[in-house]
Amino acid sequence: MSARGYTGDRPLDLAWARQEQERLAAQVVLADRLGRLERVAGLDVHFSRDGRQAWAAAAVLSFPGLEPLEQAVARGPVPMPYVPGFLSFREAPAMLAALARLSRPPGLLLCDGQGMAHPRGCGLACHLGVMSGLPCIGVAKSRLLGRHRPPSAKRGAWAPLLHQDQLIGAVLRTVDGVRPLYVSPGHLVSLPTAIALTLACGGRFRLPEPLRAAHRLAAAAAR
Repeated sequence: MSARGYTGDRPLDLAWARQEQERLAAQVVLADRLGRLERVAGLDVHFSRDGRQAWAAAAVLSFPGLEPLEQAVARGPVPMPYVPGFLSFREAPAMLAALARLSRPPGLLLCDGQGMAHPRGCGLACHLGVMSGLPCIGVAKSRLLGRHRPPSAKRGAWAPLLHQDQLIGAVLRTVDGVRPLYVSPGHLVSLPTAIALTLACGGRFRLPEPLRAAHRLAAAAAR
């Protein structure tokens, strides 16, 4: 049973899943391997009311202009209920299927989830990055673990997110006075670059534009 191929035909073996996350975490590269960035994809998943179906959306925007370029949706059964720390086994298969429907790979992925800010250093963004081979950043709306001081209220301010005295991410203010986001590298991106690109992909709203576009697309597909 692989991380990509887990489809819920059996209960998720959490001992195996931990080992799989540790295996993937060992492959994560926390250095910039981006190349020339022209296409950024946001990835999000919307679930049916009964929780049995998932619609994953990939919305590709130009960079730095943030104009819509391409989109794709993949629908499938939800492989497992939500288990804290194992979100990637619930969402990554559908997201990878949506990515596979694009005409060509984007240069960067943004996903609504954690990157290395995860108990085993392998959140959704790490899982997606390693499995796809693409640079990926985790942009989460809430904290999974770690401690931090609040950043100042100005856009662009950030505070270190620390776990056991290790820097695992940034608590980033993307709009003046609005609740911050939890940004952490997923794969092939350093933390300073993850912060800079998250800010470059947004402006007026809390979430970066590629993630906003993916959220709208997934929600519309599910209706």
